Formats: sequence, structure tokens, C-alpha cells
Amino acid sequence: MTAIAGFWYLDGRPDATDKCARMLSAQEVYGPDAGAQWSGRDIALGRRLMRILPEDIHDRQPLIGGGGRFTLVADLRLDNRDELVERLEIREAATLSDATILLAAYERWEDACLEHLVGDYAFAVWDSERRRLLLARDPVGWRPLHYHRGNGFFAFASMPKGLHALPEVPYGPDEDRAAEFLVLLPDISTRSFFLGVERVLPAHTVSVTASTFAMRRYWNPARRTLTLRSPDDYAERAREVLDEAVRCRLRGAQHVAATLSGGLDSAAVVSTAARLLASTGGRVTAFTGVPREGYDGPVPPGRIVNEGPLAAATAAMYPNIEHVLIHAPNRSPLDDLDRIFLLSERPMLGICNLAWQNRITAAAQARNLRVLLGGAMGNLSLSYDAMPLLPQLFREGRWIHWWRTARALVLRRGWSWPHALAETLGPWFPGPAWIWLNKTRRNDDCNVFAYSAINPARFIELDLPRRARESGKDLADRPRKDGFGERIWCLARSDSGDSVKGILSNWRLDIREPLSDIRLLEFCLAVPMDQFLRDGTPRALARRALADRVPRSVLEARGSGMDSADWHERLTAARHQLAEELDRLEACAPAARAIDLPRLRRLVENWPESGWEQPEISSSYRLALLRSISVGHFLRRASGANR
Repeated sequence: MTAIAGFWYLDGRPDATDKCARMLSAQEVYGPDAGAQWSGRDIALGRRLMRILPEDIHDRQPLIGGGGRFTLVADLRLDNRDELVERLEIREAATLSDATILLAAYERWEDACLEHLVGDYAFAVWDSERRRLLLARDPVGWRPLHYHRGNGFFAFASMPKGLHALPEVPYGPDEDRAAEFLVLLPDISTRSFFLGVERVLPAHTVSVTASTFAMRRYWNPARRTLTLRSPDDYAERAREVLDEAVRCRLRGAQHVAATLSGGLDSAAVVSTAARLLASTGGRVTAFTGVPREGYDGPVPPGRIVNEGPLAAATAAMYPNIEHVLIHAPNRSPLDDLDRIFLLSERPMLGICNLAWQNRITAAAQARNLRVLLGGAMGNLSLSYDAMPLLPQLFREGRWIHWWRTARALVLRRGWSWPHALAETLGPWFPGPAWIWLNKTRRNDDCNVFAYSAINPARFIELDLPRRARESGKDLADRPRKDGFGERIWCLARSDSGDSVKGILSNWRLDIREPLSDIRLLEFCLAVPMDQFLRDGTPRALARRALADRVPRSVLEARGSGMDSADWHERLTAARHQLAEELDRLEACAPAARAIDLPRLRRLVENWPESGWEQPEISSSYRLALLRSISVGHFLRRASGANR
């Protein structure tokens, strides 16, 4: 991984070199191994390198190509490197960095090279002939890239701290963005959590000249339907695409770390990695987060609080998997907030999981592992549940198919008929009616004030319902009626680049997510919906595709896993610390404007002695309280209040 930066005086002033150097120095924590830059008087580009891949030893960025026309800096891992080498007819590629291959692709195809790339990347190309700077990010956004449009200059950097090294860039929180985050509005605008700092959106390019600024989305999967002869053919094709998505992410590592839960997504990745590595003597160390030893606390309905046994069943199928159970330390979720602010520079949602997540990364580091495989975005690709099939069948008048699907869900999955009807007709319910219906079912997740402690005055002042509609977010959380549109929206709603960069800098651990491979995503987007929801079985494609590599107990498991089931014990131990943080937030004007602090005070003062499995208590403490503490802490630090 690499941290990149660039500075351009749009009005032609010279001496951009010092500006770029300051930005690179501020990002050294993300690239401690080597630094270099190139200067063209009014523009300068540079990078700080952290060597992860074998070929990184050959990285000589910034790179010059096109007969001196192009200058490139990139933070990337090319997952179709072999394919690109073949198409570009490159010889002796073993001594070339990924950035060199990217430059060759840009020399051949220019902006259209993005159509040929698979992997995680953020890069910038200066075209001296056109006097144009191009920035780009990968379709899912695993590598971050930020920029600032100033008075007479344009600057970019991997992380906000690179831009904040410039005195011309203001330092302060974007309070509106923080408020949107509190109610889970998606990350669809270019705004970051800092005023004046924007981000290149995933799947987008930003093109800058002295007089123009243009943003373009380059990855737009088409609506198409893949037609194969049988469900087994879809499963076989899914296995082939999954194998390739995992294989290319094993590059440079004979021994990898992986997270392994009791679910299908991580089991798909870990089992496939073990199969692929077995032929070369490679191994997988699979880490499973579990509650503390002896934990016998309350179990929320439909949740699996200890996924250790299911994960162990997967690991037991492969002799080259070492299975390690990770118990979260007795550590407050607030203890890591300063570190997150320093390295990821954004608030986090699930801070109750930080203790065991950090213990997993620390355990991987202690074993000298450099690659961590995850199962992110599997629910949008391989293990999609296809619930929008019900309203789709209803809308299209395919009554017999609808009846058979709904009946199978009732008979085989334990649904009630009211549940099936609600999933079918929910997209057309008025928002208030849907919220009321869910309250009668003791499901308060559709009430924004149940899971968020947004200040009601701020909620009204910013007209957050309007902003939600404009962003495609349904505050009532009604079922979606378009499976393709649902997945495209979900892919764009969050941006994990900053968080991944923070983990890399803290643990020198490269997170790789095979289930977000765009080839796998595009394949799954084209698979007919009834292959995912078949015979009353959600995630049917994944269950068929994994039948030869995941144990039956995992394939047939009911309920969803629950991370950090003992979260309430650590939070209870930190009650005094919570009260102290609320004191600091009350003294911070941005935090006091954004958060309903009186409500949080009442939650801390009226601490439950039991009932943590109940939805109303879990929503109030695990969601509303902890998310507000996370956002409030960010606002406090970013505004410079009571540090």
C-alpha cells in the first residue's frame, strides 16, 4: 500500500515541490518504507510506500511514461495482473511493480484503462500535453483518495491529514455530514467528515484542468440476465468465479490470515483459500471472534452469539487451516477512539466490536502475517438473499410463482403468512404505516430515533428526511422492490477506504476482500433472482455452490451471527468513562448541536441490570449511545475542543 499526494498551482505559480513534500511527510505513517516525488514547477506529485507485495521492492514511483507526457502515482494492488501483463505483451513482469503495469495500461488505453482493471486502487495521472490531472478510485472504494479545491490551486492526498498539512486547507469537522452519519445516510456525496476536504467517490474519476472540474462514474453494471441450463450450472459458474476472486488475492502470501464466522461468506473465502493453498503447502490461520469464556448472557431472538462451533466445523474440513478463537479483552470501546481518529480520520459505527477486531489484527501481526482475507459484501454477491423477489413477482403479476415462493418460505423457513405479505407489499406501504406495523411486531429498527440519538432540533433544521429521500435512503426501512437497484445502491452507500488505510498503518496488515471482486459482483448481478431465493431457501446459490467445501451445519444454520455478544459487559464496566465523555461532549458546541445529549445522560443514569437482548435496550445502548459517542468524539477532536 502507498500514500499518494499532489499539489498544482492552477495559476502557474512555481515551487509546488515544498507543498507536496509537506503532504507526503504528514502521511508517512501510511508509507514508512520509502518516499519520492516529481516536480514540474507548478505541479508536484509523490508517494510514500509501504511494501506489502513481492513486487513492491521494484516500486520507483512517481513514474514517467508516454515519452514524458504522463506522470503517475498510485496506491494499488492489481488482482488481474497476469491478464494485464498478457494483454499488454509485457516481458519480464516479475521485476515490475503494479504501478508500472498500470502506467503501461494507461499508455495503451488512457482513461479507458479503468475498464480493464481489477483490484483495489487509487491513482493520479498528470498529462502534461493536455495539462490535465486525472484522479480515480476502484469500483468498491477500498483505497481512499481526497482532494481540496483551493483559491488558485488543487491538491490531493490519500488521507485528509495530507491535505491538512497545507495551511491553506481549513481544519474543522463537517457538522452536516456528521449529522447525516448519525441517521445512517449513505456516503453518496463527495464530502468527507472535514470541511473543505472532498473525496473521489468509488467507481469515479475526477478530471481537473486550470479552468474545468469534472466528475464521472466509470463503472455502471448493466441490467442483464444470465441464462444457464440448470441451478447446478449457476452453482458451477459461481464456484469458478469465486475461485479466481480468492486465488488472485492470495498473491505474494503462502500463509494468510482470515476472519471466519459461522456464516456462509467467510466460510466461502476461508475454505476456498485453503483448497487453493493446499497444492503449494500454504496455510490459513482463521480467527473467530467469540464471547468471553463462560459467557451465558441473554440471546437475542434469531441470533447466534457464539459462532465458534460453526466456524470450527468449517476449519475441521481442511488440514491446512489453523483455527484460533479470539475472546475480546476486557477493554472499553472508548479506549480506541483516539487511535481511530488519528489513523482513519472518521467516526466508526460499530465501536463495540473494536476490542476483538483489534485482538484479531494483533494476533495476525504476532504471527508475522501480512494478508487478512475477509468476507465483506458477500451479502450483495454470492450470498444475496433476494428478498425483493417477492415484490417483483407481485408487481409483474406472476401469481403462481409468488404463491409457491411465499408458501415455501412459510413451510420451510418458519415464516408466517403476515410476514410474507409484509415483505411483498412493504415497498408500497406509507412510511408511517410501516413503522407502526413494525412496532406491533416489536421491531423498532424502522424508527430512526430508536437507533440514532440525533438531536431532534438538528434533524428538523437539516431536513434530514429530504436528504434521505435524495440519497435513496428510506428512513422507514421498507423492503426494496428492485433487487438489482438495491445492490447497486448498497455498494455505493458506504466507503471503507479510510478505515482500511487506518488498519494497514496500525498493524501493517493488508485487508483483501474476494467477495467484492467486480467480476464476482457482475456475475451475481446477472444471475436471475430465483437462483438466490429458490424453493423457499434464501441464499440458495451460495448453498449450492459451497456444498462441496462447507459443512452441512453451516449450510443449514438458521439465524444470523452476533458480533461481541458480551458487549454490554464491557460497556457496563465503562459506565463512568461514558459519563466523563458526555461531560466533554457537552462542552463541545458541534457535538452538543448534533447529539441528543440529555437522552444519552438518561441512558447512562438509568443503566439496565438485565434485558440486553431486548430490541429496545439493544437499540438504545449498542446503537444510539455508542454511535453518538463515536460521532461526538470525532466532532470534539476535529473541532479542537478539550483535547
